[in-house]
Amino acid sequence: MQTHQNIASASGSLQEGVAAPYNFTISEVFGEAWQRTSGFKAPVLIAVILIFMALTVIGFSIILLMGLFNIIDPALASILSGVFNFFISMAFYPLFAGVLMMGLHRSINVAVDYKMAFAYFGYSLPIIIATFFSSLLVMLGFMLLVIPGIYLSIAYVFSLQLIIEKDMDFWQAMEASRKAVHQHWFKIFFIYLLIGIIYLISLIPIGLGLIWSVPFFVALHGVLYRSIFGIDSI
Repeated sequence: MQTHQNIASASGSLQEGVAAPYNFTISEVFGEAWQRTSGFKAPVLIAVILIFMALTVIGFSIILLMGLFNIIDPALASILSGVFNFFISMAFYPLFAGVLMMGLHRSINVAVDYKMAFAYFGYSLPIIIATFFSSLLVMLGFMLLVIPGIYLSIAYVFSLQLIIEKDMDFWQAMEASRKAVHQHWFKIFFIYLLIGIIYLISLIPIGLGLIWSVPFFVALHGVLYRSIFGIDSI
């Protein structure tokens, strides 16, 4: 594991992100993320395509297997299908976290390889637990008054990276993310709102815009994380 002392002048720290003021402008974050997208598209897209292909093959294999079980015992097939689908969805989150970690590497000019997306299965348990609890709290927030759900859906956005990069447990990461995001919640909300709009627009020409929008989102997430928390070691 290599420690980076001088990663960028626009870096925060964990202490700043949670306890002390930090700041950034939306234009600065978008500008840096766009610059870092150059030369970053290939590894991100290869990783995303490989993940999609792997999940598709596994899903198709399960459909065939469940077809055989359905002939033997439909009730058993239904139960097994639910179990397999659950484990597939859980396996996705460490892969998703791996892709986002590529953005952290890119934000400090560390060489990025598509294999990084598959390098964090050792953190699977805290990642899955954090995803479960954050999703549960967001869902409860939407069910109660909607606004708490919207707030938490943004507040927990850095939890998975904090688990990996700061070696936190799931609740520490969720709380650190929430406390840090709270300081500039509206600014971060508008950043991800703009990202969502860009993503939707990129789907219009038969999805060709995703070639740019997906790596841009990964790079932006890394730049934003570094600006808030800093990066101690990767």
